[in-house]
Amino acid sequence: PAGGDAPERPGAPGSVSGHPRFRLVLATGNPDKAAEVRTILSETLGDTLELAARPSHVPEVEETGTTLEENARLKAAALARVTGEAAVADDTGLEVAGLGGAPGVLSARYAGETASYADNVRKLLAELARVEKGSPGRRASFRTVALCRFPDGREIVAEGRADGEIAPSARGAGGFGYDSVFVPDDGDGRTFAEMTQAEKHAVSHRGRALRGLAGKLATELATKLATEPAGESPRDP
Repeated sequence: PAGGDAPERPGAPGSVSGHPRFRLVLATGNPDKAAEVRTILSETLGDTLELAARPSHVPEVEETGTTLEENARLKAAALARVTGEAAVADDTGLEVAGLGGAPGVLSARYAGETASYADNVRKLLAELARVEKGSPGRRASFRTVALCRFPDGREIVAEGRADGEIAPSARGAGGFGYDSVFVPDDGDGRTFAEMTQAEKHAVSHRGRALRGLAGKLATELATKLATEPAGESPRDP
């Protein structure tokens, strides 16, 4: 369930005596992001994975990178360093053609350092007020870079992208961030905020990035399990 670890199922495939094969610490303190990360990774990795919440004493990591990958690395590396465990982070940017690729890496704070989701959406729509619906200037891409960092410095990285268009006004009550104004090309004309979680995850940037990351983690884990003594259960792949 969102906000808590998924219950373990004794004897589930990929687990040993009901225990996960490995554990990752979530770098994000954003509850909306955390819920999506849990849901999407669990869909692929199931009981092989235990996702731990970011420790409450660890402050938010300042995102000083100039690219999504740099910011994801900063967050995951900081958590791996503080906890001594593998950590997973992602960074997402909305790139709008008519704004020269903005807001990009500044998407979360487009309207200011303390901006709310609604503040950012209002600014975006105001910037595009003179750009007609269906015109090239309203074309946009959501990109997510997901990164897992291990205490020994190893990394696994995956990227996901969703192309679409910015709607003239906000629609839908679901999702978060810019979901209410982003209409994906792979959908049926609804914004992400008008979709169910499952529908959104199937075509979203974060869904694609995290499924890619989960696949790479599963491959690395399978390789490690093939070479380790029987009965052992690694905490990190």
